Amino acid sequence: MNPIQAAYPATRLRRLRQNEGIRGLVRENYLSASDFIWPVFVRSGEGVVEEIPSMPGVVRRSVDKIVEAAIEARDLGIGAICLFPYTGLEERTEDCAGAWDPENHVNRAIRAIKAAVPEMVVMTDVALDTYNINGHDGFVVDGQIINDKTVEALVKMSLEQARAGADIIGPSDMMDGRIGAIRAGLEAEGHQNVMILSYAAKYASAFYGPFRDAVGASGALTGDKKTYQMDSANSDEALRLVARDLSEGADMVMVKPGLPYLDICRRVKDAFGAPTFAYQVSGEYSMIKAAAAAGMIDEERVMMESLMAFKRAGCDGILTYFAPAAARLLRG
Repeated sequence: MNPIQAAYPATRLRRLRQNEGIRGLVRENYLSASDFIWPVFVRSGEGVVEEIPSMPGVVRRSVDKIVEAAIEARDLGIGAICLFPYTGLEERTEDCAGAWDPENHVNRAIRAIKAAVPEMVVMTDVALDTYNINGHDGFVVDGQIINDKTVEALVKMSLEQARAGADIIGPSDMMDGRIGAIRAGLEAEGHQNVMILSYAAKYASAFYGPFRDAVGASGALTGDKKTYQMDSANSDEALRLVARDLSEGADMVMVKPGLPYLDICRRVKDAFGAPTFAYQVSGEYSMIKAAAAAGMIDEERVMMESLMAFKRAGCDGILTYFAPAAARLLRG
């Protein structure tokens, strides 16, 4: 874009900033509660609301409390929530069979939300890490992450979530070929309206630490995830991954983490024009909370500024733990 404008003083760009009314007239991007997907953590028990020390203000909830969260989200104008299970080491196995158990925490939560708040869009996470004794997103054999066997398991996991009533399947595992396999499985079983929001460009990032605490994976993980999650130095590769996932049947794509990878968000949106999401991950959230608690920043202003950055970078929606707080602020 080559904007044509007169030279100073005929053009004074500060004219367009002189008061809030004028700034509002020319504002390029807007946030609304409908831009947010709220990630929530579900665990066993009843009546449980459990603080997560590394994520101030974020909790694990039992299924009944997850329903209350869904009602809160609806009342705030948040249209979608994403479910992540907390599993202790005693619930994890080598075969990861809990991932496709129809009675696991996530599948019970989906059914409960759909019974109580049918209009709420429910997104799920598809990866084996929260069910795997090794803490990895795929099966581990002789220290290697096995791709194709993992994809078969992810299809079983996705189908069970679709049967429970999930609206959006979110494969976060980064195995090759999983989008095509999941889409084929959904179509074959008549779940043609179930959407896939692919974690297409998910980086091997140090920003995930608090999340692993939240789902009980910190103590389980052996090694790292660099053989399947992306190298933080690469951006062209992200476009190849997005192109592949869209060609295999993804409806939407995601970049993860968010703020450190805004350049990727912009490139993906410009290259494909597909619905593009970013995940403002746990480390991003916890850094803002920690700096605010130390009196270094204004939490509300930084929260909103960080969320606006995603919109400016071309994102259609944002997964963020700030969703309820930001929605309340937007309501005034």
